[in-house]
Amino acid sequence: MAGYLTTHVLDTARGVPAQGIKIELYKLDGDVRSHIRTLVTNDDGRTDEQILPASEFETGTYELEFHVGAYLDANGTPAEDPRFLNIIPIRFGMSEASHYHVPLLVSPFGYSTYRGS
Repeated sequence: MAGYLTTHVLDTARGVPAQGIKIELYKLDGDVRSHIRTLVTNDDGRTDEQILPASEFETGTYELEFHVGAYLDANGTPAEDPRFLNIIPIRFGMSEASHYHVPLLVSPFGYSTYRGS
């Protein structure tokens, strides 16, 4: 089985998929952080393509950055200066060639994640 990476972002405060969130993927190698790609969530809170497709998959340490501040601004969450959550980094490891799903459950003042399926 070939490995690949997906995500899904849900707005738990509003009870809807989080549309329009910019997500950046980085690969980490020691102190070196290399940008791989930038995608945006669709109407279902997912990206239209795999964040890391099987053709590019490698085991290792990665980081996803979820740019939630702009999403919260666009959806009427009262602005703070600075906003409590703006960019949420999630650093994780992929140790085998399988499907990794890293969802984000977000609200203006908290978030959670887990290894999904």
